[in-house]
Amino acid sequence: MPDRRNALTPEALTMMDTIGRLGSFAAAARELGKVPSALTYSVRQLEDALDVLLFDRRSGQARLTAAGEELLNEGRRLLAEMDAVANRVKRVATGWESALTIAADGVISRLTLFELCEAFFAMRTDGDEGPGTRMRLRTEVLAGTWEALVSGQADLAIGVSLGGAPPVGIEMRPLGEIDFVFAVAPHHPLAALDVPISDAELLRHRAVAVADSAHRLSPVTVNLLPGQDVFTVASTQAKIEAQIRCLGCGFVPEPLAREHIGAGRLVVKQVERSRERARFGYAWRADAAPQPKKAAQGLALGWWLQQLESPTTRQALLERHTGLPQRVD
Repeated sequence: MPDRRNALTPEALTMMDTIGRLGSFAAAARELGKVPSALTYSVRQLEDALDVLLFDRRSGQARLTAAGEELLNEGRRLLAEMDAVANRVKRVATGWESALTIAADGVISRLTLFELCEAFFAMRTDGDEGPGTRMRLRTEVLAGTWEALVSGQADLAIGVSLGGAPPVGIEMRPLGEIDFVFAVAPHHPLAALDVPISDAELLRHRAVAVADSAHRLSPVTVNLLPGQDVFTVASTQAKIEAQIRCLGCGFVPEPLAREHIGAGRLVVKQVERSRERARFGYAWRADAAPQPKKAAQGLALGWWLQQLESPTTRQALLERHTGLPQRVD
C-alpha cells in the first residue's frame, strides 16, 4: 500500500479541490489538462493509499463521501497554508521579517498602538501585497518591558523607563514624559483631607500596586511605603478600577486617569512626598534593525522605528487613551 503521507501531495489535494469545486470528473479533467480515465486512476490511487472511499460512484456524479468531504476541507486548508508559507518566504527574502513582537508597557496608549497596527497591515509592497509579517503585541509592566526585549522575546519595546545606559547591543530613544497623580475615590477617607497628605497618613491606608511582569530581572517597586498594606493587580487599568472602587489609593498616570478624574470618579490629592514626571523611551536590539550592508533586512522593524520618529505619534502613545480612531499615514 502506498505511503499515506506520500499520497497527500499538493497535486492530489489540488485534484480533490478541482473535482469538489466543479462537481464532475470530466469537467475537472478538462481544467487539469487530463483525460477522464487518468483522473479516475489518480483518485483510485489516492483512495488505495488512504484506504477509504472518497467518492460515491453509484451515481453518475462526483458525489463525495463523508471521508471525501473531510479530505476536501482539510486539503483546501493545507493548500491555503502552503500558499501563505510560500508568500511569507518570498517576502522574507525581500527583507520583511516573518514575525515581529512588540512589548508595550501598560501606560502606552492601546488605541494608538492598534491604529499603527492597522496602518502596518494596510501597507502595500512593490508586488501590491502586504508585508506578511506576523505581528504580536505583549503587555508588560515596569522591568518586564526591558526583560522582554533583552531576553529576545520582543523585537521592539515601547515604554521602557529611562535612566542609565541601555544594555550592550540595545538602542534606545526617548519617547516622552508622563505625570503621575495621587488619586482616590470621592468616598475614600483621604478625599476629605485639604492639606498635603504625609507619609505617616498614607501608611494607614491600603495602596494599590501593579505587579512587575519581570521574571528574571529584579522587580521594580514604585511609591510603596515600608509596612503599607498593598493590594496588587496585574495592569494599570486594573489599578485605576480598584481605586475607583475605593479598594485603595496610589499614584496613577494622569493621561489614563484623566477621563475618570474629569467625571469625578477619582479625586486628585496633594501629597507631601515629591514625584517627578516619569520618563519613558523605546528600545530595540541593534542587530535587528536595518544595517548598511544588509539593507534588505528588518523592514518591519524599520517601519515601526520610522513611525516613532514622529513627535505626534510619540505624544499620542503617551497621552491619547480615549477618542475616536484616527488614520495613521
